[in-house]
Amino acid sequence: MTADPMTDAQAMHLALAQAALAAALGEVPVGAVVLRDGVVIASGHNAPIASHDPSAHAEMQALRAAAHILGNYRLPECELFVTLEPCAMCAGAMLHARLKRVVFGATDPKTGAAGSVINLFAQSQLNHQTQVQGGVLTQECAAVLQAFFKLRRTQKMDPRQP
Repeated sequence: MTADPMTDAQAMHLALAQAALAAALGEVPVGAVVLRDGVVIASGHNAPIASHDPSAHAEMQALRAAAHILGNYRLPECELFVTLEPCAMCAGAMLHARLKRVVFGATDPKTGAAGSVINLFAQSQLNHQTQVQGGVLTQECAAVLQAFFKLRRTQKMDPRQP
């Protein structure tokens, strides 16, 4: 007997848990999970500060883990759920991985590459098309980011904080 596939909301809740891990480590709270056949196979959270790696976004961490687990850099039967709209770097990696679908929560009006600033997923010239869907648990995903940055602004205003 196999378990029922996870819903989009359930998967996004898992991505939010990854975002909470990032926040606890002082990273921007973005989390991601990769599903195959509705089952989580990998997850990741932002880690560029701790790893001194500008490519250590949540999506990249999850993609790397999924590719390692499956033994293939191509992930055509996989879906990636991320709490924040992917940037151009992450969108490019998702397209190269040939994901079936990408689902995100909050939009990113500054660097979003799934429609907010540009839409790399809509480029018909590319040799692979990945379905993209935004707006899953948008308010919850945005609230996590807003709370993090509000705290950061407050800490910078407090002269006792480094």
